[in-house]
Amino acid sequence: MAKNVRTMSCLPSDVFRVLENGWLYPAWVVGASRMRDVDDTWPSPGAELHHSVGVWPALLDDTTVVEEWLPPHRMVMRAKGWPIGEARVTLRVRSWGDGAMVRIDEEPVSGPATLVPSFLTTPLLRLRNAETLHRLAYLAEGHAD
Repeated sequence: MAKNVRTMSCLPSDVFRVLENGWLYPAWVVGASRMRDVDDTWPSPGAELHHSVGVWPALLDDTTVVEEWLPPHRMVMRAKGWPIGEARVTLRVRSWGDGAMVRIDEEPVSGPATLVPSFLTTPLLRLRNAETLHRLAYLAEGHAD
């Protein structure tokens, strides 16, 4: 499992304002390139984001499903990225001084990615998720009062 942590100059509620807007998903998730649709019930458990991954002309349409939504502390999603597989992504947020500490855990849960040894996948996921948290911080800190 890949784990990343970042402190942000905003409140946990600011982070969750970004997460609750499904249309912002490609702005903070590395690899997501465009949104096709967001369920009206987003971010309730079971709601889906319909997005594309990759770069034109090699785009793949996929979905991400909310498994848990517990603002302003925790969100769990099941991100699909076929043909690579699916991953469980957990975001944990807590107050940290005048700001927030955000932790993202990502673990392959189905598909070919589960067959690759973690010593190969974890460093790549950690690099990607470091940039994901960097982007999330820009958006969340822009909402801070």
